[in-house]
Amino acid sequence: MSEPSFTLVQLRYFEAAARHLSMTAASRELLVSQSAVSTAIAQLEKEMGVQFLLRHHARGLSLTTAGEAFYKSVLDFLAHGTELVEAARKSGTELVGTLTVGCFATLAPFRVPILLAEFESRHPQVHVSLREGEHQALKSALRAGETELALLYGYDLDDDIDREVVGTAPPYALVAEDHRLARRKSRRVSLQDLAEEPMVLLDLPHSREYLQSILSDAGVRPRIRHRTTGYETVRALVAYGHGFALLNQRPPGETTYSGARAVPLTLTDDVPALEIVVASMRGARLTRRAQEFRELCRDRYAG
Repeated sequence: MSEPSFTLVQLRYFEAAARHLSMTAASRELLVSQSAVSTAIAQLEKEMGVQFLLRHHARGLSLTTAGEAFYKSVLDFLAHGTELVEAARKSGTELVGTLTVGCFATLAPFRVPILLAEFESRHPQVHVSLREGEHQALKSALRAGETELALLYGYDLDDDIDREVVGTAPPYALVAEDHRLARRKSRRVSLQDLAEEPMVLLDLPHSREYLQSILSDAGVRPRIRHRTTGYETVRALVAYGHGFALLNQRPPGETTYSGARAVPLTLTDDVPALEIVVASMRGARLTRRAQEFRELCRDRYAG
């Protein structure tokens, strides 16, 4: 029995159609006719003896079970095919191509700009595409092959995701500039000191549970006055006296977007810091671009 024969063009056309779930959108992206995309995919399916896409009249496409598995394999194949071209053209001395990196929303402003500047300085021919989002969305992006790496907090990562710890983020309390606890010279506070205070909660999935668990472990039941998904909104509300907050990422200055100041206080309680990790899919062979970015995070992030 002869081995199936296929072309890179067929794989690229399939990848675009599967990603968009539309022949029309794929043809627009690839700058070819819709019939060219459809024919190439039909030939690929015939050669493989498997149907990858279901065609729905006026409703686009959907992936079969075999198509979903094949799509993930194609993403990996095309990524490493690009590296093969790089090696031939550059003799392995210079990285080129595109790298997509995910980052948790509240982490991104603090370290990603520095990491991108350093990486692009080292590898100017690599275009890094940033995908910012919350925890679950980034895990889904890793599984779908939409990102190779993701910079995340180290909680709620399943067994199919590898992770390497590159830093830590200890929690701290945040109060208004004129708050009684802000006048302490030591800038230190216990969670019990905040027990009777209203709270402004960073209301993101997993983050809210983590922050509330810090208080409950200390025997404090918070009286939540405001909830918001915006990190800077939390800081602004605190600065205007609407309550205290617990956060992990600490900006270099105390002035909020509103112009008022929010004062960070170190916790005296024995509260473990959150791990910050670079995550990737277990068993996936990372491109050299991704390996270099992970190494940069390892060497640079904590510093």
